[in-house]
Amino acid sequence: MKDIKIHHIHFIGICGVAMSALAIAMQKAGYKVTGSDKGFFPPVSTHLIKHKINFYPGWHVDKMTHSTSSWPAGKGDPDLVVVGNVAGSKNPEWQYVQEKKLKYVSYPGLLKEFYIKKNSIVCAGTYGKTTTSSLLSYILKQVEFEPSYMFGGLCVDENFLSAEINDGDWSVMEGDEYKTARWDMSPKFSHYSPTHLLLTGLQWDHADIYPTEKEYFAAFDKLFKSIPEGGLIVMSENINNLQSPVSGLKTYGKKQNADYKYYDINQTKQGITFKIHNKNKTYQIQSDMLGEYMAENITGCFAMAREIGIPAESIVENIKKFPGLKRRLEKRYSGSIDIYDDIAHSPAKASFTLENLRKIYNKKIIAVFEPNTGNRQVESAPSYKNAFKNADEVIIPRLTKIKKDPTKPEPYDGENLTEVISETHKNTKHIEGDNELVEYIYKSTTSGDVVVFLGSHGFRGMIDELIAKY
Repeated sequence: MKDIKIHHIHFIGICGVAMSALAIAMQKAGYKVTGSDKGFFPPVSTHLIKHKINFYPGWHVDKMTHSTSSWPAGKGDPDLVVVGNVAGSKNPEWQYVQEKKLKYVSYPGLLKEFYIKKNSIVCAGTYGKTTTSSLLSYILKQVEFEPSYMFGGLCVDENFLSAEINDGDWSVMEGDEYKTARWDMSPKFSHYSPTHLLLTGLQWDHADIYPTEKEYFAAFDKLFKSIPEGGLIVMSENINNLQSPVSGLKTYGKKQNADYKYYDINQTKQGITFKIHNKNKTYQIQSDMLGEYMAENITGCFAMAREIGIPAESIVENIKKFPGLKRRLEKRYSGSIDIYDDIAHSPAKASFTLENLRKIYNKKIIAVFEPNTGNRQVESAPSYKNAFKNADEVIIPRLTKIKKDPTKPEPYDGENLTEVISETHKNTKHIEGDNELVEYIYKSTTSGDVVVFLGSHGFRGMIDELIAKY
């Protein structure tokens, strides 16, 4: 595809974090980029505006092809269309692409064609992959490896973009296990040809794509086995689901026999400090990122960076400088109460976040939780057992509408989900109205309490509305 003359690239579903990052990176690389989506909301919309990406709400073939006077000058079909998972079979832009036989790719396909380099690092796992891929990208960029990279989040420092195409021989990709596209059910990470794999941890997730735990682990086992001879795998010691023998395997964790051992973790509201031991040397680590589990993610990055030849002193320095990511235990407000925003959209991820908040705070913790599509399926019910034990109260908001599969049981609505969580956490309630939810929290909190919003959606401005009340 690189040999095909491409000038104009259109993104169907540009408002996703990953898609918007790729759109900005492609425009910075010299391509003309446009995009559409069903709606646009901060922070992604403001990020697109800042980087002068032309986008519009809804699906309009006339705008996609520049055949309307209200759209920037220059008519004609896009040379390439990047199709996101929001493009359903009745989406008029997607229908036009197929009817006119325009060239199209999924966003993993775009990465495969333009970003993947000779040395391909993929950061994968049920949790921690966005943090590790962003931190590794940051470290490699700071030490002038000139990596091409992509991670599915927004950095607190918006000058560090979520995707870039550069001239070096290294690439760093967030390896998502979710399906590639509507026409390709393979996991996204299957397109990235990794020579180096950082595997953070495995726990069954995405029940809508992997109905059984066995199927979920099988996808990672295939990735594990794909690493070529002479490649490298850096893996959390907590992973015991993959039995494939491999040369070039390094482990990290808390156990004495880990190649990279982390210990002496000290966690405060300002960040974490801890030590990493490797080959008779000990390194003191400091990070502004919150959460004890971040020590594990950081250690994995440290291990990978050391194994590819980056001096330990440079790694330690850049870990300290890394500004962190939005929506990863991001403190949105600190005053009479503290308010956090976190992308924890599964019971496992919510449990990790709440466990860490409980280690920092001894007052009431209220969790507002909205799961992703997979964790609204009936099969996910066992994973909710005791997941919210570190929250004093759980609130389920009005859930985002999702498409229903007629071949499967009805997905959980707010009331169903409340019942499931209530089996092990009695103080759980469903509040359908956004204003009602904000008012309830405001009246329920006292000085020193903590509110954490957990989920992949933006909570429709409720966080800002709650902050405004204090």
